[in-house]
Amino acid sequence: MSAETPDDVGAFPRLSQAQVVTLAVGGTRRAVRAGATLVRAGVRSDEFFVILSGTVAIVDDDAGRVLRIHGPGRFLGELGLLEGQVAFYTAQMIEDGEVLVVPVPRIRALVEHDPILSDLILRAYLIRRCLLLGMVSGFRIIGSCYSPDSRRLREFAVRNRLPHNWIDLERDSRAEQLLADLGIAAEDTPVVIWRGERVLRNPTNAELARLIGLPVPRTRREVCDLIVVGAGPAGLAASVYGASDGLDTSVLEAIAAGGQASTSSCIENYLGFPAGISGTELAERAVIQAGKFGARLLVSAEVTGLETEEGHHLLRLSGGGAVLGRTVVLATGARYRRLAVTGIERFEGTGVYYAATHQEASRCGVDPVAIVGGGNSAGQATIFLAGRVERVHLLIRDGDLGKSMSRYLVERIEQHPRVTVHRNTEVRELIGVGELDAIVVENNRTAERETLAVRALFVFIGATPCTAWLADSVALDAHGFVRTGPDAVYPAEDQRDSGRRPLSLETSRPGVFAVGDVRSGSVKRVASAVGEGAMAVRHIHEYFERS
Repeated sequence: MSAETPDDVGAFPRLSQAQVVTLAVGGTRRAVRAGATLVRAGVRSDEFFVILSGTVAIVDDDAGRVLRIHGPGRFLGELGLLEGQVAFYTAQMIEDGEVLVVPVPRIRALVEHDPILSDLILRAYLIRRCLLLGMVSGFRIIGSCYSPDSRRLREFAVRNRLPHNWIDLERDSRAEQLLADLGIAAEDTPVVIWRGERVLRNPTNAELARLIGLPVPRTRREVCDLIVVGAGPAGLAASVYGASDGLDTSVLEAIAAGGQASTSSCIENYLGFPAGISGTELAERAVIQAGKFGARLLVSAEVTGLETEEGHHLLRLSGGGAVLGRTVVLATGARYRRLAVTGIERFEGTGVYYAATHQEASRCGVDPVAIVGGGNSAGQATIFLAGRVERVHLLIRDGDLGKSMSRYLVERIEQHPRVTVHRNTEVRELIGVGELDAIVVENNRTAERETLAVRALFVFIGATPCTAWLADSVALDAHGFVRTGPDAVYPAEDQRDSGRRPLSLETSRPGVFAVGDVRSGSVKRVASAVGEGAMAVRHIHEYFERS
């Protein structure tokens, strides 16, 4: 009998007898023999397993290694089980035993009826996904760090927190041999290799999503009560409240749920989380919550246009499909701008990052890093990284750190021994061949230049609204943000029979609302975005009543 792996991070709690009894109400007991496979890598599972007796090995098939061994009282699975993804591991019985098998829909129902048990399972699953990400397991991406398509696939995998192994043609000695073994030429990269047997040559994001089991748009048209465009905090809030109110709700997301919030390792000023919560965990919980009420979240669903068809709002997708809705909530958010520095694209994904989560931090080791930005995202990244690296250089363009950053972050940054704040400072040059070695910065008052030896540069500067696809379909302000309420005026041909004015979150197009960072005049805070998402649903009910 193999020794059970200890739980030293809280990812593998042992269920109490009372909790097992609760789960047994919707499950069945099953005797299993040694060698039986409970979960198979690459296959979606609809069953939640609790070990009643015997032991189970969690195996990485590709590497041929045992990751964990579990005994009685523990349960199997990780985040992908709740989100309908395929398994990234195989679970096999080591010895004869008995398991409790519970249908996954029953586990999802527990989120509503048993908060203690559901929180125990969900938190364990979130940590297990983090552990899988750190184990370099899952599928492999082989390509050049200089390839735009390689960067696209890596961004999609990272943003969706998909366990994968990145193999760089430029720096990894294994790459050429792996390609030769598979009969793939270097010019055919990037490629995705699944379980050592299936190869996708330069797949689209949608093709990679289908491989993993992420839901993607279908070609046939459907009419929804509510279509939410964007799955950041505002969009997820609208989907949770819309679906819980009985609206047939679909959420279209181009890359991954979470929006800009998912780039933050710890949000400490969000109501109800005194110890803070990562943007990723907040998003994952919201996705599961929205799914519980019946909202459909579709990834790799890039919207390219907004039109009208037979009285409905028609959203055209980049893949050629379209979705129809009675109402639309625009929650596309905004993206951090790139630094205007020559050659910065050479280091994106390998030394220049636009997020500061555990994934990016793991690539930095303990080497010094630089952060550009004066808002809360930059401040949160500074505190997070300062706990991991030997020196953080925070670069701000003006002289007042508290101008757009919360006071609690300013105080912690100014008191942190491993943080150096460079005021009135801008990046002028990036130095390195293949990898970032240093940056040249300049004081914008004195013109004095300095070279900082850093191995990573994190950029959090301003934001550009994701509204280019809207064209002339709704009114935008001078900066491209969506006008709402009194600032949005209906065109004469859209004045409905009541002659009413737009509601406070309604755009110049009746029945289309805007929330969160994409809205002109919005407060750039997670809590505000969530509030607007919820309020938009109330406006939608009022819109239905009036129209």
